[in-house]
Formats: sequence, structure tokens, C-alpha cells
Amino acid sequence: MPNNPAPPAAICFDLDDTLIDDASASSAGLRAVMERIGHPDFGAARTLWDVQTEVSFGAFLRGELSLDQQRRERIRALAVQAGHSEISDHHCDELYRLYLETHQSSWQAFPDAHPALQALGSAGLRLGVVTNGPEQLQHPKLQSLELIGYFHTVVCADTAGAGKPEPRIFELAAQRLGVDPADCWHVGDQVSADAVGAVASGMRPVLIDRLRRPVPEGLTTIGSLDELVSMLGVAGPAPAGTL
Repeated sequence: MPNNPAPPAAICFDLDDTLIDDASASSAGLRAVMERIGHPDFGAARTLWDVQTEVSFGAFLRGELSLDQQRRERIRALAVQAGHSEISDHHCDELYRLYLETHQSSWQAFPDAHPALQALGSAGLRLGVVTNGPEQLQHPKLQSLELIGYFHTVVCADTAGAGKPEPRIFELAAQRLGVDPADCWHVGDQVSADAVGAVASGMRPVLIDRLRRPVPEGLTTIGSLDELVSMLGVAGPAPAGTL
């Protein structure tokens, strides 16, 4: 990637843990389920939940499991870890509803999301969302947190027919935004899903790393969306009370 790339005509964003603090919401939902099934160890549960989610949700994206089936797999893994060897589908569904209800009540946009999106949109950039999350959840998130109005398109894996890092989902987003992928940047928090997929589609990847983790050399990395605004030389919104 060039050190001084041409400014984009459009920017796509991942949603969970890029614009919305999904990790905190997920932890709240996980603790609610743990309390219900008597699981004593959050560290062990969090590690298992993350690994099982990657496995089961990945199978869902590949069409190998239904949405409900992958949810049950994740709940069952947690229940087994808590000492419950048998758990019915109905009980899994009840527990996952508890997880979702608690998760939803904990949705929160990162503090830099609204100001950055407002500044980028005001500068004339076309904005989109590219997410592997199911459409039935992602649209309500964007609406409830008043983020939906910033975006010209929202592309979800289950309705797009492809999930990140497949190039097709990025190409579809660029098509809907009316730009060539080469004129579009993609901002996300995952190296494999976001950065690799963006490169494969011809987009420029920007990794947002709020936790300052080690990242591959040469990958454009920001610690906040404020840095993205500064990188593009876009003026932020005026402070309240100014003209």
C-alpha cells in the first residue's frame, strides 16, 4: 500500500467492535447465561465462548449450520463446561434469548463513532457497513443507537450471500455505494476478516486497534476513529454552542 494514498470516495466500516462495543455487550450476555446455569468461571467461559463462536458462526456463514443451530452449539458448549452434559434444544433457545436480551440492553456505540461518521459524511464521503452479523440483529443495533442515518448501505453476510473475508461482500458494498473498490477504504478490527478481505477485493484496509495489540507490519492501523478523521484531513464537528 502506498504511504500517501489518494483519498477515498467511500469508506466501509465493520460494525461490532469497530463502531459498537460488542465485546462488553457480549460479556454482559454471557454473565447472564452463566448465572442461570451456575457457571463459576468467567475467564474460562469467555475463552470457550469466543472459540466456539468462531467455529459455529463460521459454519453458519459457510451454510453448514442454521442460525439457530450455531446458537445452540455455543450454548451447549458453555453448559457442558458448567457440568450439564444434557441440554435440550428448547432450553438452549431459552438461554440464548436471555443472552440476546441482555446483550441488546447493553448496546453502546463507542464515543468516537458519531462524531467521526458525522465529519466524514459532511465531507462528502459515501459511507457503508460491511458486517458478518445477521441482518435481523445488525439493523436494530444501528437504528437503536441512531447510527443508521450515516450510511448509504448496510451489507450483512447472511443476506449478501457471502461473508468476510470473501471479496464478494466487499465488492457488493462498493457496487451499492457506486464506487470502484479501489476508491473505497474498509475500516475494521479483525486482521483476517476485515484487512485480508478488503485487500482481496481491491479496497484499502484500515485496522482499528483500540487495545493496541501487535499487528502485521505495513498494515495501516489506528487506535480510534478520531485518527481516521485526522488521517483524511477532515474537519470534525463544531463544538456545541459555536457557529
